Amino acid sequence: MHPALWISKTGLDSQQTNVATISNNLANASTVGFKKSRAIFEDLLYQNINQPGANATENSKLPSGLMLGAGSKVVAVQKNFSQGNALTTNNSLDIMVDGSGFFEIEMPDGSSGYTRNGQFQLNEEGIIVTPGSGYPLVPQIQIPNDAQSITVGSQGEVSVRIKGQAENQVVGQLTLNDFINPSGLEPMGENLYTETGASGGPIQGAPGADGLGFLRQGMLETSNVNVTEELVNLIESQRVYEMNSKVVSAVDEMLSYVNQQL
Repeated sequence: MHPALWISKTGLDSQQTNVATISNNLANASTVGFKKSRAIFEDLLYQNINQPGANATENSKLPSGLMLGAGSKVVAVQKNFSQGNALTTNNSLDIMVDGSGFFEIEMPDGSSGYTRNGQFQLNEEGIIVTPGSGYPLVPQIQIPNDAQSITVGSQGEVSVRIKGQAENQVVGQLTLNDFINPSGLEPMGENLYTETGASGGPIQGAPGADGLGFLRQGMLETSNVNVTEELVNLIESQRVYEMNSKVVSAVDEMLSYVNQQL
């Protein structure tokens, strides 16, 4: 079998994965706190026919070798955690992380999830939870039923205004978590990530301290997907896919010609 068929086949597989990655970015262009991904490519093993530097004659060496590649593959899909744009909502439970850090969320099994999505709501007990699944924020903060307004400071202090009281009452303190390698976090859907061996353990602290970002109440971080950039990447990936398809067609014509003529 002609090796170019297998080489172009690996190129087709790689570009299919690339298009799937780009399409997921585009599908989440409006998802709050979403971080775009990119496919990481790597060339495959080479068939070493002539080693560069090998002796060509008694007094000379080969300046370059003869090594035939076996194609390409996608070895990773890497998250880009650059800051998204700020969207002003004026909702007291919309909280944006301005800088590094993740909110910690308590999962149903007791483990921790981490998110950049600061769209929060209150459940029937007045506890701050995620909007989609109702997972509580860590540390857990409960808002009194008679609270007239909620204030979240830039360094995480949560206070409420109670009717009949002159001063706000502090009800909790928000914290943030950061990781040495955020790209090593495992996305699990619902705008949540989980810790892995590659990400390192969470480094917890107060917002604005030790390099962590500040909190902005009444604002949300939009997706960091650049739609124009993704469409350009999609066109490029389509063209590469077409070129690999043309290689398959060309090799097929060559083999057909040999079969017909011999």
